[in-house]
Amino acid sequence: MIKLFRIDERLIHGQVAIKWSRHTDVDHIVVANDGAASSEIMKKTLLMAAPAGVKTAIRTVKDAVTLLNDPRCDKFKILVLVNSPEDALKLVESISGIPYINVGNYGRVAPEKPGMKRSRYGSNIYCDESEVAAFKKLLASGLRCIYQTTPENPAEDLGKIFS
Repeated sequence: MIKLFRIDERLIHGQVAIKWSRHTDVDHIVVANDGAASSEIMKKTLLMAAPAGVKTAIRTVKDAVTLLNDPRCDKFKILVLVNSPEDALKLVESISGIPYINVGNYGRVAPEKPGMKRSRYGSNIYCDESEVAAFKKLLASGLRCIYQTTPENPAEDLGKIFS
């Protein structure tokens, strides 16, 4: 079962590896990212950053959908990580069992798309128009969507950030 579904442009890093994985008591992490899945260096880096004892899979978005729809996943406690609202939307439209969407840091380190400029939303979210549109579609999905960098920080309603 999916315990946490998180959008974080850095995918696996200290906040995820230590704080979120412990807070949610997950035993598996699924990274759904086409770029990471196609780069051996990126895969190895993410696997090294993953917490000890937590089985980690790095898959394309399409392969992550297949994996997460496998009924055998129901017996695991899974943290799903994507690095964009567009990838999150693909998963939300293709799998069930997502309890809510947690957004961490987004848009500060990712390269800007040609011809698109990012604006600041909230304390640590930077989006261009297409990313805002994807976040609004996630909000319209009916799932609870929050911005929360660490478990110790209060959760903020993502709808208020993008209103």
